[in-house]
Amino acid sequence: MSTNVWNNRPFPRVGIRPVIDGRCNGVRESLEDQVMGMAERAAAMISKSLKYPDGSAVECVIADTNIGGCVEAQACADKFARENVGLSLTVTPCWCYGSETMDLNPLIPKAVWGFNGTERPGAVYLAAVLAGHAQKGLPAFGIYGREVQDRDDTTIPADVQEKILRFVKGGLAVAMLRNQSYLSIGTSCMGIAGSFVDCDFFQSYLGMRNENVDMCEVDRRIDLNIFDQQEFEKALSWTKKHCKEAPDTNDPSNCKNRAEKDSDWEFVVKMAIIIRDLMVGNPKLAEMGYPEEALGRGALAAGFQGQRQWTDYKPNGDFAEAILNSSFDWNGIRAPYIVATENDSLNGVCMLLMYLLTNRAQIFADVRTFWSPEAVERVTGTKMTGLNANGFIHLINSGAATLDACGKQREAGKPAMKPWWEISSQEADNCLAATLWCPANLGYFRGGGFSSSLLSEGGMPLTMTRISMVKGLGPVLQIAEGWSTELPEDVHKTLMARTDATWPCTWFVPRLTGKGAFTDVYSVMNNWSANHGAISYGHIGADITTLASMLRIPIAMSNVDESDLYRPHAWGLFGTSCAESADYRACSAYGALYK
Repeated sequence: MSTNVWNNRPFPRVGIRPVIDGRCNGVRESLEDQVMGMAERAAAMISKSLKYPDGSAVECVIADTNIGGCVEAQACADKFARENVGLSLTVTPCWCYGSETMDLNPLIPKAVWGFNGTERPGAVYLAAVLAGHAQKGLPAFGIYGREVQDRDDTTIPADVQEKILRFVKGGLAVAMLRNQSYLSIGTSCMGIAGSFVDCDFFQSYLGMRNENVDMCEVDRRIDLNIFDQQEFEKALSWTKKHCKEAPDTNDPSNCKNRAEKDSDWEFVVKMAIIIRDLMVGNPKLAEMGYPEEALGRGALAAGFQGQRQWTDYKPNGDFAEAILNSSFDWNGIRAPYIVATENDSLNGVCMLLMYLLTNRAQIFADVRTFWSPEAVERVTGTKMTGLNANGFIHLINSGAATLDACGKQREAGKPAMKPWWEISSQEADNCLAATLWCPANLGYFRGGGFSSSLLSEGGMPLTMTRISMVKGLGPVLQIAEGWSTELPEDVHKTLMARTDATWPCTWFVPRLTGKGAFTDVYSVMNNWSANHGAISYGHIGADITTLASMLRIPIAMSNVDESDLYRPHAWGLFGTSCAESADYRACSAYGALYK
């Protein structure tokens, strides 16, 4: 059995920097307990609120002493380097010496919480040190509570908590990306721009490596039996029990026979095991005499080219991609792997970023069709009402979407996609029961295989994102928050019949703002930058915006309310009347994170 995607590497920690007025003989001494207590409360709140992708509590490291000057700041930096700290939060209730106490590490995200009290000028220090960060080109997030607190008030106000947690979630994602790999299995797929992997983007903006293997490596491992034979037998037995095969919709004169389909099932199960092994390795392979293959490629995400050089003569990658992207398989409930269809690395990155923010499985889909209410009524005779009254977007692609997307998991009694450690065995079974495996459309996939057919339940809050590369500009990110929606059964069947009913389907309604790209649903579709979208459970656009600013990726399109935007304090120095324009200018001025 393989190790997990982290291969037992330690997760990055959050560094807490308590800073203090360095004047002794009365001033510093009067503040020592208050300052350190502020750090301890912040650390406790973070560890209680946030979890790593394995379900364990996020860990914090606090400086050994309060930081009153450069020597203590240096000692703190040394400790953080030893303790695998990936981001820093500086806290203080008082005046301190800004440039002497600030965090100077250019590679880690940083924030400063200045206590809003009247006895000591924590807000004055906050303003001074943020000015120093801007001047030195080390942008930091400012955290300043709206309401004045008493000196002995040990609570962390809700607005301060929200900013701290949003910063920490984004900062941890940045730290978890660093020095990880994206694995391309194959190369470019049918001219899709995102599958021409831009190594400079991965290195300069994400701090990630790029690994590459030809698709023939999958074939080699199948031919030479370079996979865990016992796990394969277990996986095949599980697949036969839990993965229901649907009737074949291909022309009967062109269908594969039963023996050929059974052979395809064995092949695609082996593909899933092998792609996982390519990503993260498998110690079992070393026992079999394949020590190099046992190591894997240390891949936090991967993409499989598939079309067309593979799928014209081999079973497609739909089963492997769908199962790997899901939160369960023959080994039980576990963390999802991130695998991009058609090696669309830019969509894979969006899936990865949202996974790191939420710890939830992600949906990969074509942004296929905008259905206006008028078009729906013309085709089906049914007038759309309620959430569907302004039309909707059809998210559908050959069956690589996570099986979690069916919405058969529950949070507060409502359909959801949950972190893997919260999923019950019954919920996993419900997702499997809601999925049919259709013999692949042989017009698209001449080599056969099986595609997952499922329908997302309506009412799930969803966020769709896409990164696109623009020559002369670099990466830009689009965000669309909305909901999955349900259609009357006859309408659903009629619309699905116009595309491919063998593929997973999500009907998506974006939240409209009445302006820009979100004037109406058509405008959302018309302004989307690529053929694919990555979709996460939850309205997480504000969290993604914060993370994007850390990575220096500007937001090109978003329906997140401006009051929820949280970016480094220096972004405001690039203009306050239009946050979108300021974002472009700031990201351009600061450049890629890893210059």
